[in-house]
Amino acid sequence: MARALLLAFAAFFMNGFLTAQTKSPNFRVIALAEHGGIHRPFVDAAKVWLAKLANENNFTVDYIEDTQKIDDQFLAKYDLFIQLNYPPYNWTDTAKAAFIKYIEQGKGGWIGFHHATLLGEFDGFPMWPWFHEFMGGIRFKDYIATFVTGTVTVEDKNHPAMKDVASPLVIEKEEWYTYDRSPRPNVHVLASVDEKTYVPSTDLKMGDHPVIWTNEHLKARNIYIFMGHRPGHFDNKSFTQIFANSIFWAAGSRWQEKVDDHR
Repeated sequence: MARALLLAFAAFFMNGFLTAQTKSPNFRVIALAEHGGIHRPFVDAAKVWLAKLANENNFTVDYIEDTQKIDDQFLAKYDLFIQLNYPPYNWTDTAKAAFIKYIEQGKGGWIGFHHATLLGEFDGFPMWPWFHEFMGGIRFKDYIATFVTGTVTVEDKNHPAMKDVASPLVIEKEEWYTYDRSPRPNVHVLASVDEKTYVPSTDLKMGDHPVIWTNEHLKARNIYIFMGHRPGHFDNKSFTQIFANSIFWAAGSRWQEKVDDHR
């Protein structure tokens, strides 16, 4: 009797295991992230957090460390592109063309962090004009190298990316970029940092300082989140809530289309 029960349990377990293994993911994510240097701890923490979220919500995440593989065929496999830790330069021409099509034609969603607004001339590379416009027509000016803590206010509480996010929220020890202008006239701002709350105080400020926004002039669901330097952000429930919300919102359009197609 005990042996029969054991065999039945084993069969039940294996059937469930195989079903889980063969079940199609809800959506597929490609994450672009340089893995070396001072930002490696952030990338490592992000991978752990994303793996858990993906397992709980049945989606997959693949990683690349540069843009060599990116072309139309490569991007066609993915519903969401996460620019986790990579600047808007040193892209191949083929990758640029494929990414522009991906965003302008709404072939998938996009979430960019931190380095995605490192716009200017860096490491011998010219600024990418299309990406410059994508990010609201801003140019990187400076950053707070000493790191300060700041208070972020959610401006659009009704946006899906801001669902259940407490406002204001405190972001510790960031190197807040400043730009030559605010992107506000060209994008929809979701949250901004109050520079008067910087601790310790600094004279490096830009006035109106959006830190989370979306460019609604393009077909793809897209969101830029400035915060993305420290692994400690993944201990901040507000940060992870924004990240998770953004994933499901940005992937949602293509994801829902696939669901509808199979009805």
